[in-house]
Amino acid sequence: MTSPAPVPIPDEARPVLTSGALAHLVTINRDGSPQVSIVWVGVEDETVVLASLGARQKLANIERDDRVAVSLETSSTNAMGLVEYLVVHGRARIEHGGAPELLQRLAEVYIGPGVKFPPMDDPPPGYVVRITPERYGGVGPWAS
Repeated sequence: MTSPAPVPIPDEARPVLTSGALAHLVTINRDGSPQVSIVWVGVEDETVVLASLGARQKLANIERDDRVAVSLETSSTNAMGLVEYLVVHGRARIEHGGAPELLQRLAEVYIGPGVKFPPMDDPPPGYVVRITPERYGGVGPWAS
């Protein structure tokens, strides 16, 4: 089975992905059940990025099955009074290293300017996860 073609991030979705809203990353466990992690996300080029300092279940799941979904709730409501939320469905790939640098950039959004994160000397290189979006859903102008 071939993967769907990557889909550029809609202009309306970029502010949500860079807002500092906590994201729910869903990966697939070995037994097919969902695994959910709360993560910080950002955008680099046309990918959604997140980082992990250590090996975690989400990384093992992505290594085995690269299909993922990320959801974020917004602070906006639509005309029907529903809170808007964004769901990004895509394929993830893991890069070794770069986690402390990405976490520092994301911390400026999630915690605040001037924060040092991770709060340790000489953190491990960790892993950067890059998600290539294939489709968008949820409630909002990005939903297809």
